Amino acid sequence: MSADTGRLPLEPLLLPLLSAPGLALLAALLLLVLCLRAGRTRRPGEPPLIKGWLPYFGQALKFKKDPLGFMRTLQKQHGDIFTLLLGGKYITLILDPCQYQLVIKNHKLSFQMFTKKIMKKVFSIQKLMTNDDLNDELHDCYQLLQGKSLDVLMENTMQNLQQVFEPQLFKSTNWDMAYLLTFCSSVIFEITFTTIYGRFLAGDRKKFITELQDDFFKFDNKFPYLVSDIPIELLGNVKSIQKKLIKCLTSENIAKMQELSEVVQMRQDILEKYYTFKDAEIGAHHLGFLWASVANTIPTTFWVMYYLLRHPEAMAALRDEIDHLLQSTGQKRGSGFSIHITREQLDSLVYLESTILEALRLCSFSSIIRFVQEDLTLPSETGDYRLRKGDFIAIFPPFLHYDPEIFEAPEEFRFDRFTENGKKKTTFFKRGKKLRYYLLPFGFGTSKCPGRFLAVNEIKQLLVILLTYFDLEIMDDKLIQLDYSRFLFGIQYPNSDVLFRYKVRS
Repeated sequence: MSADTGRLPLEPLLLPLLSAPGLALLAALLLLVLCLRAGRTRRPGEPPLIKGWLPYFGQALKFKKDPLGFMRTLQKQHGDIFTLLLGGKYITLILDPCQYQLVIKNHKLSFQMFTKKIMKKVFSIQKLMTNDDLNDELHDCYQLLQGKSLDVLMENTMQNLQQVFEPQLFKSTNWDMAYLLTFCSSVIFEITFTTIYGRFLAGDRKKFITELQDDFFKFDNKFPYLVSDIPIELLGNVKSIQKKLIKCLTSENIAKMQELSEVVQMRQDILEKYYTFKDAEIGAHHLGFLWASVANTIPTTFWVMYYLLRHPEAMAALRDEIDHLLQSTGQKRGSGFSIHITREQLDSLVYLESTILEALRLCSFSSIIRFVQEDLTLPSETGDYRLRKGDFIAIFPPFLHYDPEIFEAPEEFRFDRFTENGKKKTTFFKRGKKLRYYLLPFGFGTSKCPGRFLAVNEIKQLLVILLTYFDLEIMDDKLIQLDYSRFLFGIQYPNSDVLFRYKVRS
């Protein structure tokens, strides 16, 4: 038995399979398993079942190639509720936003079971699978991402933004060029990490954050594979990178951090109740928290900036809105960072918020997934549907976000889509009914992202700095598309990077 994992190590078992006969045997066994799993038939009362001709993968390739087109075709053929075979999982999808409550209110559908499996697969966190008390206590920490605690985090974010950009303000007014995704990734990672984890006391701080960032992005690039059924041991050097990241965030290294945020300190105190001080799984928890803090904020920031660069009229409107706020509060743009904006003042920037929401509407291709814990009947307006234990049920928000009945010209970017008469717009309709849920990039109910306020305000603060102090221009004419490699999980990354340039405003 492996001393550190409590299970048989995979490497000795796999070595015999690496020869030609071994690979043939492995392929035969895999094919047998796939065929057995694909042998499912629809039972009376169940939603329409669409498996496709590929064992295991089912409809995954068609779904990923053209998600919205594929969903529209299936809706015409089967209605608003049907079950798909996707990557070995049977997932029942609900497309009608008026029936989302069926998922929210049903206590036999579990979100925690799904997330616990993800935490185990991706970050090697084992204890959450068996310890509900630990999970509940960690969940209580999320209160420190709201209210007065959020105000403190925002103040720290602005200080960290100042440290990142202030050296630029004393340069000449010549243009600097950068790749937009690389720029967003570097800035968001640094300011997020230093805001929630503070600063490393020992050694070269810059080297620490740079190496941590590089390893983090290598790990994150494999996320689509990590959430699949592929063992991490078969994903090249991902296991070693994961271990390295976990080691960087162990209790010993957390103790070397200065200015830990309240939420991280509370998490650390809780973890030390359930683990020994030197247990590496504490570092795994911190890696999961760090990943959740930046993995979707980075692509969101990219898309917001990309759309602003592509739409000068939107950038001008946001700049005017910000300048008006600064003037009304008696603040002037000087040679250094002299501005201070409260959370309430940020909330008053309706065009800024609308721009971020519009980018989220266009680029969030996540799903809201629940695990079916036992056989049950799901009542709906079109009839009752039986669901099987072990399946998943999902809401696919992009189908809502791109509905032309709800959003006029849904394929277009409109920075003011979520404003009306200079105020926030929150009223949208479907078939004459006012929708309670019209924008779901953060999920809903128990699965709603607890860090959404920090993430959105972080993006707002970054944009305020960039639009106040810098001129920004896009350099590439090419249109950037979504890369669906993280399909069903969060904000999609772009399929390529794009050059832009920036300089200090005169």
